[in-house]
Amino acid sequence: MSGIFLNPKGNNAFTDILNNRINKVFVDKTDFIGETIDRLDSDAKLIAFTRPRRFGKTVMAQMLASYYSKEADSRSVFSGRKISGYKSIKLIDNQEVDVTYETFINKFDVIYIDMNTVDSRYATYLNREKKHKAADIVDFLENLVISDLMEHDDFASILKKEKIGNIGLADALSAIHRTSGITFILIMDEWDLIYRDYRQDTMLQKKFIDWLKGLFKSSDGLECFSLVYLTGILPIRKYNSQSALNNFKEYNMLSPEPFEKYFGFTEDDISQIVEMPWCKLTRENMKYWYEGYKLNGVDVYNPNSVASAVADGKCKCYWSGSSSNEEFVRLINLNFKGIKTDIIKLLNGMKLPFSSDKFKNDMTSISDKDDVFSLLVCLGYLGCADLQNGKKIAYVPNHEIRQTLLSLVKGQNWSKRIDAVKRSERLFKAIVRKHDGKAVAEIIQEIHNDTSVSLFDYNTEDSLTYCVMSAMQWATLDSYDCHREEQSGKGRVDVVYEPLGMNNIPLIIIEFKYGRSAAAAITQIKKMEYYKRYIQRYKNIILVGINYSKTTKEHECLIECLN
Repeated sequence: MSGIFLNPKGNNAFTDILNNRINKVFVDKTDFIGETIDRLDSDAKLIAFTRPRRFGKTVMAQMLASYYSKEADSRSVFSGRKISGYKSIKLIDNQEVDVTYETFINKFDVIYIDMNTVDSRYATYLNREKKHKAADIVDFLENLVISDLMEHDDFASILKKEKIGNIGLADALSAIHRTSGITFILIMDEWDLIYRDYRQDTMLQKKFIDWLKGLFKSSDGLECFSLVYLTGILPIRKYNSQSALNNFKEYNMLSPEPFEKYFGFTEDDISQIVEMPWCKLTRENMKYWYEGYKLNGVDVYNPNSVASAVADGKCKCYWSGSSSNEEFVRLINLNFKGIKTDIIKLLNGMKLPFSSDKFKNDMTSISDKDDVFSLLVCLGYLGCADLQNGKKIAYVPNHEIRQTLLSLVKGQNWSKRIDAVKRSERLFKAIVRKHDGKAVAEIIQEIHNDTSVSLFDYNTEDSLTYCVMSAMQWATLDSYDCHREEQSGKGRVDVVYEPLGMNNIPLIIIEFKYGRSAAAAITQIKKMEYYKRYIQRYKNIILVGINYSKTTKEHECLIECLN
């Protein structure tokens, strides 16, 4: 019997994706189920996976619910998927047993708690109820789950026979297990909602974590579960130096191994996606926009953004419109010395070291820049990699995130005083308004010599391209769409700045040379007709040729108007 949380029937976001493959992107990650089968009734049965928003956490959680829930009928769903090849040997009732994916399919009583749903129901409850019996959202959640158990015929008879009246969830589950031997699988999606949405209510947070500890840290509580699976954005909160639930094994953005490939799309996944007949996007565009989370050597793409881009037929920024963006603004405006300068450096392409050792895994106990960087990694605004000295290195992972952060930073009053922003406006003005090649070359020379720009090997056209794109990003953010290495005319143009629906500003085509001449760059634009696909739509087209001399170490720029 199913209820609000007990034994979901299997129709959810995961099955929706399977049933609508033409309109949505499906990548088979059902082999992850095997990882949870291995942990059933073992010392490793308590696991927590935390990833940024829109990284597929809910889909994976609902996939597990579809597989395990007694009320679901999922054989046809998982037949022929990767999990169907699962084989192992498990110790069951002290005997070694050969198991396959069919051994446990739809065999468990599953408690599936979506904390977003709980929060929504609690808000409705507060608005409609005249007499509030639940003191807070934690009591409300516990009452809902117990009500589900009481509506289950077998469980209700046990609880009534035990003469348990006003009890907690831990006691109810313990009574059911003690009487019937039944164990549950508990899946909690967005476990950290109270730490994010009720961040100032420390008493509520403590009550919630104590409630979880009552379920999972006592021996009676542990015996009731064959598997507990938590998902969220934040790792489990630390009190002092210890996790509040230190018997959970956590896998987060700061320490993802060995499950890097399951949350997000990998390079192999993208290779499959771009071959789908309805995908009109190139692998290169996907990589530029959405790749960059390098988890223990695995390149990971934001799955929601990739799926949205495939559906729309266009790469653009989908990382917007949530309270997490407000959190970024709050963090960069904290009064930590150098934080604003460091954010600018990151947006200009630098990678900066930080330590996550003191991070308490919440949004309020932020004491320094290291904590800011740690939280931004957990939220997905920064990528990170491990250094040999035990520290980590932070960076902006991809173009989508860079566009989002540029917009957020540019909206702050203090950004107008930043040298990089002012210099970007000067560079743009020199190109568009004055057509001043000498000034452009001088500004690029400034950028090249600036330590805030990451140019480790300034000896290729790519390095020169990155230098100029980093400089131009502030001035062109709101008015241009930047295309790199785009097919145009008889070849691929280095960079095109295309107006965003603003006919009164020019289209800009830039070609870079290393060790040749700016004139050669302009000649190539014309010879290869890079402008041809744009000439009918834009009356004002500016051609820009930029060269860096190997011998003089100086930049040269020529600017021409096509029309």
